[in-house]
Amino acid sequence: MNLYVISGVAGMTGNELARNLLKTRNSVIGFDNFFASSMKTIEDLLLNEEFCFYEYDLNRKDHMELLKRDVLKKKIQYKKIIYVNCAAVVHTEHFYYINRTFETNVIGMKNFLEQAMQIGVDIYINCSTSEIYSMNSWKEEGVLETDFVTMANVEHSQRTSYATGKLLTEFFLKDAVQEQKIKGCSIRFANVYSKNELYPKHIIPYILHELRTKGYVELLENSKANKRTFLYNEDSCKAVIALINTESALDGSVYNVATSEEISILDLVNLCASKLGIDNPQIIFKGYRESDPVRRLLNTNKICQRTGWKPEIFLEQGIEMCVKELEKS
Repeated sequence: MNLYVISGVAGMTGNELARNLLKTRNSVIGFDNFFASSMKTIEDLLLNEEFCFYEYDLNRKDHMELLKRDVLKKKIQYKKIIYVNCAAVVHTEHFYYINRTFETNVIGMKNFLEQAMQIGVDIYINCSTSEIYSMNSWKEEGVLETDFVTMANVEHSQRTSYATGKLLTEFFLKDAVQEQKIKGCSIRFANVYSKNELYPKHIIPYILHELRTKGYVELLENSKANKRTFLYNEDSCKAVIALINTESALDGSVYNVATSEEISILDLVNLCASKLGIDNPQIIFKGYRESDPVRRLLNTNKICQRTGWKPEIFLEQGIEMCVKELEKS
């Protein structure tokens, strides 16, 4: 039996990952400060005796010291200890304000990694983001992890600060692995969505929420041209587990985790509307976002070849699951 310690466990990736791990005879310690989540997302997990939850803040030293003591006490009981850092400030509304993302995304991640090395944790998984590709986020065969990163400049967009911070975390981990202090890897997720998203701020839950409550959706002007791929979070969590279970993959590498099922934002609105039983949904265009790439398409050959992982839930099926969950509320 392994012990997993998950930061941001009430968030979109964290809660589903914990749920999957508990199905396979593991123990999970999870913590969250509920910055962008709620106890509601982990209510079912609290009933599992192998799940331990703390309302801790990644940025509070006293909280992290308590976590460290708890893990050290339990360490001898488990075959392996795995840290998964899911805590991050991820909503677009914060991207343009460096102070809103830096403490958690950069300093918090680094401190969590340092704690893992001090304890002698076996594996550290760093959840990163496809935002790192910034304005160079598309080519016909998909962007590779080895492609040069071309970011917007400082005067062009403060959004770059978010991508730069997450890129820095990848360097922290790679350096630690190269110095043989720990095993692990970083994962660049692309547009993950979930039926359990509590706050409709990402594009799919936002569209569904607006159409369901207002009958129309307001989008930025960028949406007239933008295309994206969307990955259901059950698939993203399976990718995390696949990497953890593939020792050769834990070499400090970066892995794209995405789907190649590309769709325009306008077609996405129509697809969401059809699942809600709405014909010819009204779209109101208002505002414009700087440094918003028109397309973002990632190549996932690396993780597929190394672990055998591949996405299983197509977009239409995923949206149907989101709609069913919405109808319960």
